[in-house]
Amino acid sequence: MKTLRLSGLILAAAVLATASSQSQTIAQTIQVNKDNRTIAITATDKVIVMADTATVHIGFIAYGPDSDAAYATGSRLSNAIVKALTAAGVPSDTIESENQNVSPVQEYQIDKLTPAEKAQRKFQVVQSWTVRTPADNAAKILDLAVKAGANQSGQIDWSLKDENTPQAEAAGKALQRARTVASEMAKGLNVKLGALLYASNETYAEPPRPLMAPTKISKMAAPAPLAINPRQIEKSATVYAVFAIE
Repeated sequence: MKTLRLSGLILAAAVLATASSQSQTIAQTIQVNKDNRTIAITATDKVIVMADTATVHIGFIAYGPDSDAAYATGSRLSNAIVKALTAAGVPSDTIESENQNVSPVQEYQIDKLTPAEKAQRKFQVVQSWTVRTPADNAAKILDLAVKAGANQSGQIDWSLKDENTPQAEAAGKALQRARTVASEMAKGLNVKLGALLYASNETYAEPPRPLMAPTKISKMAAPAPLAINPRQIEKSATVYAVFAIE
């Protein structure tokens, strides 16, 4: 056993030494100085694309004078919401549970209610889901859920099925920008820009959008679905490029 561990350590050390040696070789091969006649540029660019996927957050809150009554109401709403979605053709594997709990209602939550209303809100059931759907279908999903009793719904997260293509496009634009800047610098130095010697790409995730609290939607909401438009998503990349000059 000790022999195997020792062999593993030796192998790991060898791999690290090889990786370190390769990094040193690259650094020694591509050096930006007066002797190897290069121009180094760092450039950033971005692409903006329309989201094609939506994650709709839906849920409800139900009350009761005791735990059993609250649970019974919650069970009815829970099954009605999921049934409404699946009956409309929403694939069951795109509906994921997010949160569910049964708990006593805290006094501060109902301190402004009448005694009769307080008596009916001793316990609460809260449940929520996320539904992943094509972006153009987000309004329909929300409408179906709300009309089935999802009175704590509204947040939508927008995303892309293919994150790699726009990211690669942003990197390509950044590299082109680097080449353009390097070319102008070469003209100022009265030299000709040569081949690209080295390029590295640093990708940046889209800044998180602020999350909105679930929207309480009244039962008196208009019967037509809400007017919801997909959001634009920005992908950016920073490229470090080294060009030869002739």
